[in-house]
Amino acid sequence: MTVRDVLRGKPARVITVEADTPVLEAVKRLREHQIGAMPVVDDRARMIGLFTERDVVWRLAEKGAAILEEPVRYCMTSPVHFCKPDDSIRDVMWQMTYRRIRHLPVVEDGRLIGMISIGDVVKSRLEELEEEARVLRDIVVAGR
Repeated sequence: MTVRDVLRGKPARVITVEADTPVLEAVKRLREHQIGAMPVVDDRARMIGLFTERDVVWRLAEKGAAILEEPVRYCMTSPVHFCKPDDSIRDVMWQMTYRRIRHLPVVEDGRLIGMISIGDVVKSRLEELEEEARVLRDIVVAGR
């Protein structure tokens, strides 16, 4: 299974946030869309960072509530790790585990085409395992 396979089951639109957006507004957008991360884009729609729930919590611990009024550009992860549509889910799982990240933008030909989360990866892996188990059961039953 590849990242492209996972993206087929997700909405095509990627929710982004502009770098100058106040953190509080970006947090509200995360809640509104029930997501945990958004790519941060500049005024030319180029991805320059990733804004995550973790970024907010860590900045709050460092600087307090004042960060809620600051631009997202001061509360984002950069540079951004990303994956490609043809990457295998196993490779993405390894990358997320090794880097201790839960969200990866999906980039093709320099364009942002999707987002994948650790939840997407786990779900797809479980579906793979269920399919393997079904095939094995069918083989055992057919062999009787």
